[in-house]
Amino acid sequence: MEFIADFHIHSKYSRATSRDMDVKHLAAWAKLKGIHLMGTGDFTHHLWLEELKHSFEDCGNGLFKHAGIYFMLTAEVSSIYSKNGRSYRIHNLIFSPSFKSVDKINERLGRIGNLASDGRPILGLDAAELARIVFDIDENCMIVPAHIWTPWFSAFGSMSGFDKIEDCFEKQTEKIFALETGLSSDPAMNWRLSALDRFTLISNSDSHSPQKIGREANVFNCQMDYKTIREVLKTKDKERFLYTIEFFPEEGKYHYDGHRLCGVRWSPQETKEHGGRCSKCGKPITVGVVNRVEKLADRPEGFKPDNAIPFKNLIPFVEIMAEAKGVGKSSLSVEREYLAYLAKFGTEFNILLKASKDELLKNLPPKIVDGVMRVRAGKVNIKAGFDGEYGTVSIFDDNGEEKKSEQQLSLF
Repeated sequence: MEFIADFHIHSKYSRATSRDMDVKHLAAWAKLKGIHLMGTGDFTHHLWLEELKHSFEDCGNGLFKHAGIYFMLTAEVSSIYSKNGRSYRIHNLIFSPSFKSVDKINERLGRIGNLASDGRPILGLDAAELARIVFDIDENCMIVPAHIWTPWFSAFGSMSGFDKIEDCFEKQTEKIFALETGLSSDPAMNWRLSALDRFTLISNSDSHSPQKIGREANVFNCQMDYKTIREVLKTKDKERFLYTIEFFPEEGKYHYDGHRLCGVRWSPQETKEHGGRCSKCGKPITVGVVNRVEKLADRPEGFKPDNAIPFKNLIPFVEIMAEAKGVGKSSLSVEREYLAYLAKFGTEFNILLKASKDELLKNLPPKIVDGVMRVRAGKVNIKAGFDGEYGTVSIFDDNGEEKKSEQQLSLF
């Protein structure tokens, strides 16, 4: 069966998250979006874990169910540690096939740090040691380095990471077979590193509110069970892993270099010209994802490996609606019409991915349809995000610099 999965989210027990990040609201929004499988996030937090145990029906295949939506047990751990005289800050996702394994993982990690302090705990634990602990408990667990290019907290982060996955995970590297690209990069950027060819690239929302689940996601055509999904990811099976759903990476918070406090936003070339220091305050700027990819890449822009999983860049439907109407995306009129349109099409992803232009025109205003078609074709204008500030997207402004991707056009 074909289904959409979003593995990386956070519960209401993580910092800066909506109080609605609970099982009930996650299931409700997953139905609206058209997501069939959700990661739970935060299984290391005792209160969230109890809610999960009391809310789920065990499917007996490594997945769980609530109100018609499937869930997989996942968590994110922040490792902050020193190694070879340098400090590192690495975020990793843990996937588990059972509450039994989760309980063992939590018991072991609870000896190292305070798991109750936050849904995404911070531990003074080497990423390689984290992987060893998890795999020793259950070899069927998965460790996936999270948002691997984010400057401050990732495996390749310009401010906190490594140049090679092998340097991060050492002897555990052979057991790592998937990487999360993060909002500020897309697969095409990662294809420029030949060292990443063996890894399956996945994309997830990292959402802190239920409305934003699925802003990045994964589309599979396989059996809906933990073992099969793990096998598909491990073997990078193009027949069963169809494509990922992506932000336009320019929209991510760390795409370009910059210094947010001074309003300085630079391309890698501009950063080089200024010696890496802010032109206003003189402090070092935050080196973004594009610059970091450029530094580590051994292939030209546009290279595509033979075993690459395709991707599609999308913009959430509420953002398309809001720009078409000339109002804010949180306005009451957008909220009302969003639900009315979904009642006609079933789910948001049916509108963004499946429905033909003729079908859309029968039920949506022409300008909104034009916006959907522009997004599908990659015809959008984006002012790149930098130093923690999201990029700004304009769909209908034809005066800006338009992003067009031949890879994107070929997917529809």
